[in-house]
Amino acid sequence: MRRGFTTSLLLIAIFVALIRSYVHLFGDLLLPYATLDGDDAGAPPPPPAAFPLNANLTQPLSHRPNFAVRELLRHPSARLSPPPPESILFPDWETLLVLPLHSAAIASAGNHRNLSCLFHNGAVSPAGFVGTLPTSPARAAFRCPIPSSIRRLRAFYTPRLIDPAAAAAAPESDGHDPQSEMIRWTRLAYEAVSTPTDIVVFAKGVNTRLGVNRPPSDLRCLFSSYASGDDAPVAATPAASSAQEVFRCPHPAATAIAAKSRTGEALRVSLEIAAEGIQIPSLANYPWPPVARRTTEGRALICACTMVRNVAKFLAEWIVYHSAIGVERFFLYDNGSDDGLHSVVGRLASDGFNISTRFWPWPKTQEAGFSHCATVNRDTCTWMAFIDVDEFIFSPAWAGSELPNRTMLGSLVAVRRNVGQVSMRCFDFGPSGLRAHPRDGVTQGYTCRRRKLERHKSLVRLDAVDDSLVNSVHHFELKTGFGTRRTGVSAARVYHYKYQAWEEFKVKFRRRVSAYTVDWTETVKLRSKDRTPGLGFEPVEPKGWANRFCEVKDSRLRDVNRKWFRVEGPNEDFRMAWEWDGRRERTRERERDSFS
Repeated sequence: MRRGFTTSLLLIAIFVALIRSYVHLFGDLLLPYATLDGDDAGAPPPPPAAFPLNANLTQPLSHRPNFAVRELLRHPSARLSPPPPESILFPDWETLLVLPLHSAAIASAGNHRNLSCLFHNGAVSPAGFVGTLPTSPARAAFRCPIPSSIRRLRAFYTPRLIDPAAAAAAPESDGHDPQSEMIRWTRLAYEAVSTPTDIVVFAKGVNTRLGVNRPPSDLRCLFSSYASGDDAPVAATPAASSAQEVFRCPHPAATAIAAKSRTGEALRVSLEIAAEGIQIPSLANYPWPPVARRTTEGRALICACTMVRNVAKFLAEWIVYHSAIGVERFFLYDNGSDDGLHSVVGRLASDGFNISTRFWPWPKTQEAGFSHCATVNRDTCTWMAFIDVDEFIFSPAWAGSELPNRTMLGSLVAVRRNVGQVSMRCFDFGPSGLRAHPRDGVTQGYTCRRRKLERHKSLVRLDAVDDSLVNSVHHFELKTGFGTRRTGVSAARVYHYKYQAWEEFKVKFRRRVSAYTVDWTETVKLRSKDRTPGLGFEPVEPKGWANRFCEVKDSRLRDVNRKWFRVEGPNEDFRMAWEWDGRRERTRERERDSFS
């Protein structure tokens, strides 16, 4: 009897030990991957409680899981000089690997081509260079698909950037260093901007629901050193503003960062949710405050800001047109293009167009990108048009002009000083019978639209933007004392070439850019205006797509652009001013448009 009792106890102990081991090794597999796919889907478990508001700032940030992500190099002596490589786990099973431009892996390759990501189980995937983060020091970013063999594992560890020829010789990481885990995109401080009076921090995972913001009293900004390996916080300041993914805090006292300032050492800024003891992981450098400068001298009257991804084939038409009617400067937030965008931008710049491109790899951050653009360009532009590359501002009154002129847009912002933004309603165009992208431009190919007016887009007076920087993409919240002027469609409208030929439109299934707009494949918010009528949840062409959304034939902008930008050649051939591939032969019969 005693022997049976002892045996039972032993079996129970073994069973408990096995369960604990299973949970330790595979517990993460029980967690839904939805935590990676959106702000509302949930966040990863919070790290251990951060220090309270009244505590001394002594605990190194690297002691907190998933905050500092470091790369294990092939040889201990070859460890990269700080700042260390870091990686972010993005939706769609991608990782963004960020490392210094002077890192050994990049230097050994000699260029940004033919590199790979080596994961801790030996799996390899191609590493595509996507851009350089404008930090100090500058950091290169590579996008790597996560191999299937990695997706079955938990946790996710930072890969190493390697030359594929050396991959076989590289030893595997043991995968047990907690500092080497990828940072999950669902909770991350990813950008920061310094103004003369405060620091603006952009972060995911704090305000996750549309219209629901944590009070600033729950938050504070933390400033830490990470360039020397001593990444303990050196200062903290209380948050003054919290809205969407934008947070504002006072600068730290000069005495608190004096030593770092003298050496020029980089600091990193993060957020702490003090009420919950949660510190947000960070990739955001703290930019030293600029010298105060508030002057209108040299300001452009009208600029345009947009977020882009793989729009190289559309960009020239949009730039040429809007420049001709009054946009002086263009700001492109590149969301990870790999279609030769920079080559097109270079060509346009050489033709005299003033275009600035900012690498912005962060998914579903269109509102934050617009807030960033409004902040950093306040001294550069008086008015900013926040429109997409498939949207064209147009006034029917311009149709009678033989040539465009740069006062056309200016007439729309000739308003009283208390008008903070001018909003224009949109008309959405359909595929217009086309099954492929029109080579001479969207304004030339798509000439049939819906009858109903849709949402609006705005020209925004940057000095009128509220300090919270809240926006809905379509318009900004304004400071007290400023209002919005809503124009009638007879005065101005936005032609939105939204429902294009299927081969172009289906690209939108990859991911929406707004933080608060569900992706096409998500079976929620089925009645949202962001949904396409009659479209399912998979990139499958609906029957009759080419002729959908065609209720009104509207060739006004097509005809105006042919008058303004058509370049004639011999033998009845021509090209549009934004076409660089030479004149194409056109017969009178082909030139006739079935929708004219």
